[in-house]
Amino acid sequence: MPENSIDSLLRESRLFPPSNDFAATSVASPELYERAAADRLGFWAETARELLHWHKPFTETLDWSNAPFARWFGDGELNVAYNCLDRHVEAGNGDRVAIHWEGEPGDSRTLTYAELTTEVKRAANALTALGIGQGDRVAIYLPLIPEAVIAMLAVARLGAVHSVVFGGFSAESLSSRIHDASAKLVITADGGWRRGKVFPLKPAVDAALGMLAASGAESTVSTVLVVKRGENDVEWTEGRDLWWHDELAKADPEHEAKAFNAENPLFILYTSGTTGKPKGILHTSGGYLTQAAFTHQNVFDVHPETDVYWCTADVGWVTGHSYVTYGPLANGATQVLYEGTPDTPHPGRWWEIIQKYKVSILYTAPTAIRSFMKVGREVPDAFDLSSLRVLGSVGEPINPEAWIWYRDVIGAGSTPIVDTWWQTETGAIMISALPGITTLKPGSAQVPIPGVKVDVLGEDGAPVTPPSGGALVISEPWPAMLRGIWGDPDRYVATYWAKYSTPQKSIYFAGDGARIDEDGDIWLLGRVDDVIKVSGHRLSTTEIESALVSHPIVAEAAVVGADDKTTGQAVVAFVILRAGKAEGQSTEETTTALAKQVTEKIGAIARPRQIFIVAELPKTRSGKIMRRLLRDVAEGREIGDTTTLADSSVMSLISEKFHAASGTE
Repeated sequence: MPENSIDSLLRESRLFPPSNDFAATSVASPELYERAAADRLGFWAETARELLHWHKPFTETLDWSNAPFARWFGDGELNVAYNCLDRHVEAGNGDRVAIHWEGEPGDSRTLTYAELTTEVKRAANALTALGIGQGDRVAIYLPLIPEAVIAMLAVARLGAVHSVVFGGFSAESLSSRIHDASAKLVITADGGWRRGKVFPLKPAVDAALGMLAASGAESTVSTVLVVKRGENDVEWTEGRDLWWHDELAKADPEHEAKAFNAENPLFILYTSGTTGKPKGILHTSGGYLTQAAFTHQNVFDVHPETDVYWCTADVGWVTGHSYVTYGPLANGATQVLYEGTPDTPHPGRWWEIIQKYKVSILYTAPTAIRSFMKVGREVPDAFDLSSLRVLGSVGEPINPEAWIWYRDVIGAGSTPIVDTWWQTETGAIMISALPGITTLKPGSAQVPIPGVKVDVLGEDGAPVTPPSGGALVISEPWPAMLRGIWGDPDRYVATYWAKYSTPQKSIYFAGDGARIDEDGDIWLLGRVDDVIKVSGHRLSTTEIESALVSHPIVAEAAVVGADDKTTGQAVVAFVILRAGKAEGQSTEETTTALAKQVTEKIGAIARPRQIFIVAELPKTRSGKIMRRLLRDVAEGREIGDTTTLADSSVMSLISEKFHAASGTE
């Protein structure tokens, strides 16, 4: 089905009130909003005490005296891993399944909370023996296997800081992240399964560390721990490389979880930045875990004793941090992990897994939903999906047609859908419906969760009058908020807090545009800067342009995001070649080589859908590239105002080339 335009999206009139049966048993209640509105900080303090175990109770909820640098529950102490593991075992739930893991080839493992706790304790002891302690950074570069979750929790148990890098990123991307965080240890695998074959991971780690050595950067990595998963051959550096299973076999299965301050750093997660240098988003412990647990419990209506929950995200993204590892395990939930792709070895693989494990809550991306729509409903219709009772969406706005298809085909026409908005920086869900309470509106993220305050501001910085659109901002601090950019506090302030803050009030600018309708519901309109969202992943145009220009035949490049029915947005590149550098190559050979360059420099997720070789780019007289006009071309719109261009004929030539290549008039 075609994507809706923003206009038709905003005219959505279909409403789906909660059923009485669902509302009668839902975890959330309208009283949550009332409590939060009456005393926001008191609400979060009470939530933190209800949902988490504190080794040392806090007496201070929020210190905002050094805004925008927050301290939540700052005099309290806890252990994140203890909250996700030990306390459930001590409460008598050790036999409850924590993880049903399904490998792409069909192998599977089930870990109870008792078994997972023992594995994490062994891993923590193994890491301690390798010199890892509080504050040390550990890079994790793994496929979606149980060891990924175990590694994250073991690092957290020691008060160390993990930096998980998505396994699809290139050696160069991994190298920059290892270097920026000064990682002391890397945990990886020989390889992992994807699309029916093993893709190597250890060689990328070797290459990344080799790049650091070649650049003259002082290596901080002393050890590489390798999980045996793919059984592919790998090179071995004696004295540096160790097998995960060997180290855990030597480790004691008992480990006491030490308490750490609530503001102890928990993880760094890198996201694309508009300067071309990835930003290391820093999250701490107590506030983050409070909001991750609260939103997981209430947004997905989780009943740990009976539900089987499945978030399809990789742990390399923030969704995998908050809604695969920390939120579900803090709540004692049973969840599914799946290593591979939705269509391997057949297009019904996801539905087969839901049928096998009787999944009751599914949280996935509109990209995946649109892919399933293209295949047709006959595939999911062949499986028993009657166990599903809540469906979630994350990554980018979901168009109403996809929302309806998701509800009707996957949810049997009655299952509530929660469309969630949040970011790497926010740490946890900020805007979402609550099932059993909210009257659902297809395509709208709807309202802030209890305890969160957002606004939509106009160009003058004042809140808009509904119905109207503007910049989405967060106007009060929230527990799971980022605490900074690793090693760069000035960039943190300039990036997130400079645009709308005043001397009297610090306001976080989310970077997204939004519209608030007559009912007070919020509609996300996408990024207002040049960051492209592909399959829910934020990619900087500057990074992709840098990758293209690093190829010896490229003189200049401009990258824009264009609407794509499957991925939300796709990368479209316009490239100027150096004179004489591509002689003898066909256009197809040249564009293939450039696409490969982007894949090698950044990763396959950033591979352009289209690359156009052009003689010139649209520039103002000051030399600024007018990407807005390139987006008009890439999305088939009438080209906007060209009067500010140094040469207005440039756009006509680009448009002609684009339409000729696309086969359109």
